[in-house]
Amino acid sequence: MAEVVSFRKEKEGDTQPLAVTRKDNVLRLTLNNPPANILSIGMIRLLMEALDAAGADPAVHVVIIASSGNVFSAGHDLKEMTAHRTDEDGGRAFFEETFRLFADLMLKITHLPKPVIAEIDGLATAAGCQLVASCDLAICTDTSTFCTPGVNIGLFCSTPMVAVSRAAHRKQAMEMLLTGETIDASTAKDFGLVNRIVPKQYLTQVVDKYADVIASKSPLTQRIGKEAFYAQIDMSVADAYDHAVRVMTENMMTADAREGIGAFIEKRPAVWTGE
Repeated sequence: MAEVVSFRKEKEGDTQPLAVTRKDNVLRLTLNNPPANILSIGMIRLLMEALDAAGADPAVHVVIIASSGNVFSAGHDLKEMTAHRTDEDGGRAFFEETFRLFADLMLKITHLPKPVIAEIDGLATAAGCQLVASCDLAICTDTSTFCTPGVNIGLFCSTPMVAVSRAAHRKQAMEMLLTGETIDASTAKDFGLVNRIVPKQYLTQVVDKYADVIASKSPLTQRIGKEAFYAQIDMSVADAYDHAVRVMTENMMTADAREGIGAFIEKRPAVWTGE
């Protein structure tokens, strides 16, 4: 049975919900504010709260970020941001708060000691595309589309650029950022933004299968591996190997590594203790 919890935040009369469900060791966070699933400052805070709770919960091994409706996310709430142009500073403080808070959310996904999978059905644009690029894995439907369209409205997608340029190949990332054009799922896979493309009717089934496979592994080993991956990715090759040698040696000393290797040799299922 899945445990269901709803997080809601009221802002100017609008309810912006984030639906949270957990089945076994897999937590699903669903943006549930259609039609655009806007990443308002309220929704960003709800996601951060949910990820903090997931990080602290030993029963959660994998997190899925999904959405309802036909749009994964259209990005930041431009109406909310425009309303602050009447502030004394022209909106500068609110703009910086929004971009900084969302950058902190992206870093929280990276630093979360559990794998995060993006489940995309529909359009992921601007900060929505940034969210996809920041997740550890991304699986989308064959009708999903992606773009960083800031240049079309006079606002270069500089914060989405950070995540997109690290997920996609450099020239493909620049193509998205400079043209603002929408790419289809196949192109997104070629660019490196997504791992797999599946028919719409099988999306949740495939994502759940990936999540279940990952959740069946030692959570301690997954935490060690994810942390090491992001630590070494920007190092020189020599420094990356030095770091990986230290990490793998420490990993080898854990009870889960001893158990896993023993189970492999003895041809039996491993029993993980997280130690």
